[in-house]
Amino acid sequence: MNMATRALRAADALQQRHTWLAVPVAVWKKASDDRAGNLAALIAFYAFVAIFPLLLILVTVLDIVLKHDQALRQRLLNSALAQYPVIGPQLEHNIGPLRQTGLALVTGVVVTLFGARGVAIAAQNALNSVWEIPIARRPRFPWSWVRSFGLILIPGLGLLGTTTLSIIASGAGRVLTGFGVHAAAFAGSLVLNIGVFWLAFRLATASEISWRQLRLGAVIGAVIWQVLQAIGGYLVAHQLAHASPEYGTFAIVLGLIFWLYLEAELTLYAVEANVVRAYRLWPRSIAPPPYTQQDLRAYQLYAQVEQRREDIEITVRVGGEDDRETTSG
Repeated sequence: MNMATRALRAADALQQRHTWLAVPVAVWKKASDDRAGNLAALIAFYAFVAIFPLLLILVTVLDIVLKHDQALRQRLLNSALAQYPVIGPQLEHNIGPLRQTGLALVTGVVVTLFGARGVAIAAQNALNSVWEIPIARRPRFPWSWVRSFGLILIPGLGLLGTTTLSIIASGAGRVLTGFGVHAAAFAGSLVLNIGVFWLAFRLATASEISWRQLRLGAVIGAVIWQVLQAIGGYLVAHQLAHASPEYGTFAIVLGLIFWLYLEAELTLYAVEANVVRAYRLWPRSIAPPPYTQQDLRAYQLYAQVEQRREDIEITVRVGGEDDRETTSG
């Protein structure tokens, strides 16, 4: 055994003995095994396709509901677009309301929602894959479609709620200045975001996963979202600073894709941490063999994802000096 191998084995043994090291390693291992980056890329692609139709609906609804208060309409729209740092103003200049009325408007909104459901389907696939739900036990049509439309509407309503809260907080800030106002606005927004993430995860994940199991991921996801909103302007501006000279107008598109992918990937990491905690998938070995019991449990879960019928039995076996097996079916 060479020096590099001995050092790797020593580091592996060290992280397995300490939970504060073993849990992050297990999350990293599971995200790598699940190809979370590919799942996030698929969500980001469909989100990019869906974002313009969904913003079109938002602008149309605001135009109808607040047609007599254009100032409030503009403030709500600006706050909503502020969720997309740096590129928000460019999106605003390219989105206008639907001009139809009555049945034509309803039909247009329904068709737009139907076209945007791809991001919800991708999210359902990603979360069920991360939770290792077998294909045979995932929601099917028509319930998968019902969940998809819920996944489109719930974050949108949550976005309106957080932007409204921001406007109320900014209005209060003119009268009650100080740290307390900003802290209250931040806390209220965080609580609302936790609720939105929790409900969205519930809609995207098979019902065999309980509300309680989904709670940790919702909290982590909401915290990550708040942090992204705080530093997102710098991240996107940094990305555009390198892209703008070479790509010009297309830099805005690249910035939007970068932002959507970052949101999707970090959200999936929040879910991965949730799953590792719920299934107790630590410690994992970073240099197998030997495999830990949690390694075998993880591989058994990975295998059962492809189970397409309940009467099929799947066996995971590790040969050689570590001859153990686990079975699901």
